[in-house]
Amino acid sequence: MTGFGLIDKSGQKLSYVTSGVIKSGEGELPARLGVLFSGLTELIAGHRPDMCAVEIVFVNVNPQSTLLLGQARGAAICAAVAAKVPVAEYTALQVKQAVVGHGKAAKEQVQEMVKRLLSLPAVPQADAADALACAICHAHSSNLGAMSTAGYRVRGGRLV
Repeated sequence: MTGFGLIDKSGQKLSYVTSGVIKSGEGELPARLGVLFSGLTELIAGHRPDMCAVEIVFVNVNPQSTLLLGQARGAAICAAVAAKVPVAEYTALQVKQAVVGHGKAAKEQVQEMVKRLLSLPAVPQADAADALACAICHAHSSNLGAMSTAGYRVRGGRLV
C-alpha cells in the first residue's frame, strides 16, 4: 500500500486536490510493484502535477520492511520520471519539521496538522496524510516550491 497526496500552491496558499492509497494486493513482489507503478502512472497522467515529492527511506528495525518500502519508493520515482515529472526527496525529519514544527512529531500530530493546513473536514488516513505532508513540505521548501536535499543536513530534527 502506498499513500499519495496532491495539493495546489497559489502564492502562499495551499489547496487540497486529492489523496488516498494505492493497494498493491497480494502475490509476488514484481506484480505488486507493477500495480503501484501503474496506479501512480494513471494518477500522474490524470492530474499532471508539476513536481513530485517522495520521502527518503532509512533503515529501521526490520530490514526486510525497509527493503520492501525502498522498492515501492523506486516504483513511485520511476512513475514520475517516466512522465517527466521532476522528483524531490525529503527525510521524515524534514517533512515533520515543515508540517508540525519539530522532527520528532507523532503520526497523529502530522495527520492533525495536515488537516488544519489544508482545511480538511477530517483527519486523512495515515498513509495519505504522510503523502500530503511530503507535498506540503515541498511546497514550503522554497519560493520556487522545489528543493532537493543536496547540501542540507538534519540536526536535531531541523534542516540545516
